[in-house]
Amino acid sequence: MRYLFIVLFSFSLFSQQTKKVDFISCDAFVQPNFSEKSISGKVSYEFKVLEAIDTIRIDAIAMGIDEVLLNSKKVNYKNSGKALLLFEGFIKGNNTLSFTYEAKPKQTLYFTGEEEDLQIWTQGQGKNTSHWLPSFDDVNEKVIFNVTIGFEKSFQVISNGKLDKIVSVATDMYYWHYQMQKPMSSYLLMLAIGNFEKQTTTTKSGTTLEFYLDKKDRDKFETTYRFSKQIFDYLEQEIGVKYPWEVYRQVPVRDFLYAGMENTTSTIFSQDFVVDSIGFNDKNYINVNAHELAHQWFGDLITAKESKHHWLHEGFATYYALLAEKEVFGDDYFYNQLYQSALELKQANTYDSIPILNEKASSLTFYKKGAWALHVLRENVGEKNFRKAVKNYLDKYAFKNVDTDDFLNEINKVSKYDTNAFKKSWLESPTFNLEEAMSHLVKNNSIKQLIDFGLTNKNLEEDKLFEKFKSIIKSDVYFTVKQEIVYQSQNLSDENQLAILKVALETKDIKVRQAVAEILAKIPQSFKADFETLLLDPSYITREIALFRLWTNFEQDRERLVAISEDWMGLNYNLKIAHLTLKIVGSNANEDRRQKAVKELERYIKLPYEASVREPALETLIKLGKISDVVLEELINASLHHKWQFVKFAKDNIRALISNDTIREKFILLKDKVNDQQKERINYFLKETE
Repeated sequence: MRYLFIVLFSFSLFSQQTKKVDFISCDAFVQPNFSEKSISGKVSYEFKVLEAIDTIRIDAIAMGIDEVLLNSKKVNYKNSGKALLLFEGFIKGNNTLSFTYEAKPKQTLYFTGEEEDLQIWTQGQGKNTSHWLPSFDDVNEKVIFNVTIGFEKSFQVISNGKLDKIVSVATDMYYWHYQMQKPMSSYLLMLAIGNFEKQTTTTKSGTTLEFYLDKKDRDKFETTYRFSKQIFDYLEQEIGVKYPWEVYRQVPVRDFLYAGMENTTSTIFSQDFVVDSIGFNDKNYINVNAHELAHQWFGDLITAKESKHHWLHEGFATYYALLAEKEVFGDDYFYNQLYQSALELKQANTYDSIPILNEKASSLTFYKKGAWALHVLRENVGEKNFRKAVKNYLDKYAFKNVDTDDFLNEINKVSKYDTNAFKKSWLESPTFNLEEAMSHLVKNNSIKQLIDFGLTNKNLEEDKLFEKFKSIIKSDVYFTVKQEIVYQSQNLSDENQLAILKVALETKDIKVRQAVAEILAKIPQSFKADFETLLLDPSYITREIALFRLWTNFEQDRERLVAISEDWMGLNYNLKIAHLTLKIVGSNANEDRRQKAVKELERYIKLPYEASVREPALETLIKLGKISDVVLEELINASLHHKWQFVKFAKDNIRALISNDTIREKFILLKDKVNDQQKERINYFLKETE
């Protein structure tokens, strides 16, 4: 209860300040120091005091602050460790403030890699920018931010807004000056530094699009950013409001915490989405690309007043991303994505009982149920009315803060639709209305076929079921129905199943063929040649599944499979790890090859490889029982990583391993070989499991 009081009291102070003080602009100079993992700089704010106020607060987490000048005069101030507090020297009306600062952020500003491969980037989602730049945790305080960054001239430096100029200030130093024209919330500030290469294009409306990649990935621009211009042009037309900023750029960084982040004008996204032409079929950037771009309107241009209205960001971005994918991939794709999310949301009702309009709602609720709420609304008020309401909503509240009623009021102005009933059913009820969702889905023929297919198979004799399966899988029905046939073929006799799977392989559809690889654990000799064609599919995931299936079924072919996969790399090295696994578990007669494979696999558990590579490599070595000191040390390093998913993986495995007396002794002996931070971490786990 005490914690809740503090949170509410803090929020109350924020609300009072934004009513009495208006921060207008910020000019910041920042200089990251990679070797020290620190940042320092000078910040200047212009603000207006609208009403009498005792204390003005600027959030600054664990920062040293000095040289505070208010209206060009030195003033007393307080640094609470969480904020710079001003209590004298300001006047009603216009004021200027400047000060210097320094910090070693424990979060939000991240330093990865080394030397020419170093990267520095931010992730300020919610209210965390105050860890690297004195700013505002309250999203209702919108400011025009102009940021100048000092860094080594051999790197690309990216921030928000238009790059005004680059100034050479020393033999190895540039100042990069970025300027914004319009205000935004502090959490949308960003910084990205790395060895990037850039390509540009221009949209129909004249907006410059900038695409960045690590220079080592320069051959992946097309496959990574495929359809980007089409998505931009579509969203601008569909939303009905011109893109509200001066430029739009996107940059991938290593070990990013999430899929992407919609920093104003400058999205950061995960390096995992940088793919080649085959990887594109397994995991591409299109949905994340469209999602983060949609946020430039929904979240950046207009921002929810408080977290209970977070669906106004994520629901809108999720829905408009689906609409953009519909433009690229067609109606069937769009409705099948909605269908899958409807099933997911209905299943989640068994354990997720928090509605959309609640700050504690899950990501699934904010994102996918929010998107579904918008689809229901769009269907019921009509596309034309929906577009008009969205346009009016964005125009009216541009660069301001909103709540759900602000949006629904615009719906009310263009339609007689009962938004109160909609609000109760879709926004305030914890239940997902599957019945209403399905009534909208069955308008699409592929969904109707998928549902009808499942309903009409139950009482059919096998011969008739076989003929039905064969007929449908040869038709031009959408691939999801064909996938379902592959899964249901397991209910047929072996002979009939193989006949269906053979036809499925002949479809040449990547996802249908992948389903064959997934379900056929036992491969008859007569089907071997057909199954082996999966090793050539344009899907790294399919190839990995097929490789392990064939290895398991045909012992006499194991050396041939090792040879076939020798030079495979895959998506996040999935095929390289699979290949090394086969070498390790292979013939006992080749111990030298086995040990070399173990050593090579140990390379992938270390830097400079990303967590998305290190984790599966570590998992493989642990499952194979190859638990060397290198593995244990890298598990400790992983437990100190900034990416929480990787940290959880490491902690779970350390706790499981350390319960074994032999491994525990290895950890104890390892303490004498590692640095102080690693030693402290080992002691933590040893003490935890005493």
